[in-house]
Amino acid sequence: MPATDIPRRSVGAVALLVPDYQEAIDYFVSTLGFTLVEDTRLSEGRRWVLVSPGAGTPLLLAKADGERQQAAIGNQSGGRVFLFLTTDDFWRDYRDYMSRGVEFEEEPRREAYGTVAVFTDMYGNRWDLIEPNSL
Repeated sequence: MPATDIPRRSVGAVALLVPDYQEAIDYFVSTLGFTLVEDTRLSEGRRWVLVSPGAGTPLLLAKADGERQQAAIGNQSGGRVFLFLTTDDFWRDYRDYMSRGVEFEEEPRREAYGTVAVFTDMYGNRWDLIEPNSL
């Protein structure tokens, strides 16, 4: 396939189940330093809410609807690390997050791929804060 025929695709957003829109917006903006990209009311009780870490794929904050979705809040990945937040300065962001009360599960460590530590968000989702060696 010639290079000009290669489909150009990307992940436009990742849905994250939350119990309440405003609570989630406040957490991601105030605690994790994300930017509110969009907050559009769709219908009674439904909104299209995008928050972004600054670069890369934004999160779509999706209010859980029904028992099945509510049960998945904080565990959308079955206990594994779900999201990977890359940074160009691990120690800056690690110290900043610690000062904002973000709970890390472990001490930072060096791996072959970079510096990393696992933290949990306010709902229990597990994240890697990572500075890849390639940055």
